[in-house]
Amino acid sequence: MYWYNSKSRNVDFRVLLALGTSVVLWASAFPGIRAGLVGYSPAHLAVLRFLVASATLAAFAAVARMRLPNAVDLPGIFLAGTLGIVVYHLLLNTGELTVSAGAASFLANTIPVFTAILAWLVLGERLPVSGWLGIAVSVFGVGLIAAGDAGGIEMDRGVLYILVSSASGAGYIVLQKHFMKTYTPLEFTAYAIWAGTAILLLFSHGLTDAVRQAPGGATAAALYLGLFPAAIGYLAWGRVLAAWPASKAASALFLVPGISLVISWAWLGEVPTIVAVAGGAIALAGVGLVRKSGAGAGPVRDSPSRDGLSGGGTESPESAMSTGLTCPVRQTG
Repeated sequence: MYWYNSKSRNVDFRVLLALGTSVVLWASAFPGIRAGLVGYSPAHLAVLRFLVASATLAAFAAVARMRLPNAVDLPGIFLAGTLGIVVYHLLLNTGELTVSAGAASFLANTIPVFTAILAWLVLGERLPVSGWLGIAVSVFGVGLIAAGDAGGIEMDRGVLYILVSSASGAGYIVLQKHFMKTYTPLEFTAYAIWAGTAILLLFSHGLTDAVRQAPGGATAAALYLGLFPAAIGYLAWGRVLAAWPASKAASALFLVPGISLVISWAWLGEVPTIVAVAGGAIALAGVGLVRKSGAGAGPVRDSPSRDGLSGGGTESPESAMSTGLTCPVRQTG
């Protein structure tokens, strides 16, 4: 039995709760970005969003007495921050200047396809034929969502920006899965977001004036994006990756467009069509196929040790999830 296929309903519930949290919060990010862009440039919105996220995670880290990263891992952590925070969000924000929230959520959620390919090539995760079939069904479903979206998808630079951001986001997920061998979800999420935020500060010129001039709704959207989809959403996603293979976890992101359409309807007044709703149902069926396929099966992994290296034993599902929001306390001697 593979380590993530536990029969413990308690563990499964925790993972599913974390997955549902990240999916819903990330789905809300697409209309949130559109609302934030009313008063901010794509770069300023990203900077403000991740300053808020960084401050939130700093508070979590202080409570958890989080350990420092190993020096040898810093290049990889900064690469993850560059891919998952800087490149992904700058390009996604820029793309949403011309692409509607519903259509953007479809384009951005080609991430599971990129992730499955990278996880196969880099992590050696298996994806059986039924898993690839599930991905194909989900792609078709989200394609219907895009076709039925009121804004549609125009083949402009915005589309290209969002597709490139998706490939970058997939790289982040694969890197995060690699570092889950030695770091807890809170540790890696905090380090990657702090690294990405440090780089984003290069684009912060004029942010103070932008905050003064922006409408209250745009600033509220930016604060929401930083606290919920960024800080809490990324942290919840780390818990999922600590329990599931990258390709299996990423397949659930196909649920995001359908949820995003509903939130966009309530927030921005973008009304979903019948075709879009049907696409959401098909995407959900595709996710079910991937889950039943046993995608990403692999060997039992070692548990994180105090010094950040793999320990000598194996990690049970219970211990993997118990470290989701807490970190090992440093011991002296």
